[in-house]
Amino acid sequence: MFLIFYLSILILFISNLMMLISIILSKKTFSDREKSSPFECGFDPKSSARIPFSLHFFLITVIFLIFDIEIALIFPIINLFKITNFFIWSKISIFFIIILLMGLYHEWNQNMLNWTN
Repeated sequence: MFLIFYLSILILFISNLMMLISIILSKKTFSDREKSSPFECGFDPKSSARIPFSLHFFLITVIFLIFDIEIALIFPIINLFKITNFFIWSKISIFFIIILLMGLYHEWNQNMLNWTN
């Protein structure tokens, strides 16, 4: 029981000592303050938050998130081809991909993919 207590105190001491050494040895300057600030989509976090925001950038971001989630839904279908009936899952995956392509076609017709607006 005492061995666990002493070892936990020793671990706390060593970890605190290592954190103190890293704080002492690190070279923090005033210019590092900007590096450690959060990065918000290219905006300066120290300026006004009420500046105009590009709606097109927002739409591209939403499109990326939607297709990113769809890719995460497609990966398990690949593993299901090995386990279950190929014809059932092929029909489901083809239907899913057709829905994706219809969405992409709609975005293309709405000129959401053109960056030069």
